[in-house]
Amino acid sequence: MFVYYTSGTCSRQIIFDVDNENKIHCVKFIGGCSGNLQGVGKLVEGKNIDEVETLLAGIKCKNNTSCPDQLSKAIGAYKKSKEEPTK
Repeated sequence: MFVYYTSGTCSRQIIFDVDNENKIHCVKFIGGCSGNLQGVGKLVEGKNIDEVETLLAGIKCKNNTSCPDQLSKAIGAYKKSKEEPTK
């Protein structure tokens, strides 16, 4: 499970898993609007992380970001954490 600490949103954390085919699973937001964020989690379930990252990037709510935008940032952070260090 990957844990991302959000910034500028009502949710505080996003937790998710990515399988070996780069599909996102078990998306859970801690804090925020429970019903809406459960919906976001179900809508992205099993989708390719690149698709989800592109789709949700730039959605604004308050503080010039949103929970979906933060999920796109979380996916970016996840991908960066999996990059091999440069030699």
